[in-house]
Amino acid sequence: MTVEAARTASAADLDLLVRLGEGLRREVAAERGGALWALREGYGIGPGRLADRIASPEALVVVGTVDDVPVGYAVVAIENLGDGSRLGVIEELFTESAARAVGVGEAMLDAVLDFCERNGCRGVDAGALPGQREAKNFFERAGFTARRLVMHRGFGSPPGPEPAPTGR
Repeated sequence: MTVEAARTASAADLDLLVRLGEGLRREVAAERGGALWALREGYGIGPGRLADRIASPEALVVVGTVDDVPVGYAVVAIENLGDGSRLGVIEELFTESAARAVGVGEAMLDAVLDFCERNGCRGVDAGALPGQREAKNFFERAGFTARRLVMHRGFGSPPGPEPAPTGR
């Protein structure tokens, strides 16, 4: 019998979380909009920020497991809105491809939603890139609906690393 679960991450999980995050970035980089996502949203989730999120009472990092083997992670942070209410924002949610469709993503999402509800959030936002039909369907099955589309127009070549400063 396979057991899917989610547990709160600790500082001891940082290396694991970084490895899983690298898997997410590799996978997303190939998607439409993925390169810019990696630079804008994905770039900041590294060891330092993960450690901050683990330590913060305004955030939750969970590790998803199958039979106690880590196969995914989720990061959610609470934002304070202009009217004083709170919104949970899922910054990252990733399950290794071999462990998808068995319930571990749902276990992590349940932990995230419970955290946000306990902390008085009015709702939870999660993102999916264009073409990520599986991710969109996953969130819709959990009761999420689109509330905003972000339109983008690029200039020149696709985004890449910033050029190194010339020292001038």
